[in-house]
Amino acid sequence: MRARRLIAAASVAALGVLSLAACGKAAPDVAAYVGDAKYSVDRVDGIYDEAQAKYADAIRAQAGQGGATPSPEQLRSTVTRQDVLNLLVSIELGKRVVAEQGVTVADEVKPEQLEQQLQMPASTEYVRLWGEWVDISGALGAKLPTAEVSDEAVMAVYHAIAKTGAIQPGLTVAQVRQAFGESGGPGSQGGFVRAATALSNALQQEAEKAGASINPRFRPVGVPSVVSTGQSLVFYSLPYVDENGPVTDISTPQAPAAEPSGPAAPGA
Repeated sequence: MRARRLIAAASVAALGVLSLAACGKAAPDVAAYVGDAKYSVDRVDGIYDEAQAKYADAIRAQAGQGGATPSPEQLRSTVTRQDVLNLLVSIELGKRVVAEQGVTVADEVKPEQLEQQLQMPASTEYVRLWGEWVDISGALGAKLPTAEVSDEAVMAVYHAIAKTGAIQPGLTVAQVRQAFGESGGPGSQGGFVRAATALSNALQQEAEKAGASINPRFRPVGVPSVVSTGQSLVFYSLPYVDENGPVTDISTPQAPAAEPSGPAAPGA
């Protein structure tokens, strides 16, 4: 409950996607460069492999209590290598924006608070990274100025959330704006999409300044997104959104290798 309140208060929501071209840096064993920071493919693989292994252990333990034997598919989490790199790049860009803006980031969200909602053991680095990202993005969301966004931008957020099943499909633009608190202009309550757009724009600008370069295997890089429904947290990815609306498709492409998912979840 505390994590849900913190996230809702910070208006952490749809944060966009970074489609970054190579900027003079290229190495097959490097997943991404952000300024002088470098993230190797091995690091991405290590975080991913740990997440999958600990998820499988949790599922086996949970199933064993009832005398069941989970299938190989049930032992695989929905987490992908792309999800891992999305977090690494977004955290690095977010830290740079935080430093430039003089923003204080409080260590509020702990891995244990996200374990059940992320369907992943809190002991994994993947969940720890999510906690760090929620703190950073929440602090920036409270600092950055917001602006009005187009109907296309609002609907891009809506369709991304609808894909998770967390909101009713088939709503009109007016219904979506009302649901998101975006129907009353700049002074309206909510401002969910406007705050998200401001954050995604800040990250995009920082990526350009830092000369970020992404291995083609991991393009485009999606910025992790989470929103509270009031009952649970919804984790999803969104197309990049600016004042002219979305410019690409859903931001979590398939990972380079097949990564089947499992429906079960520790603590779910």
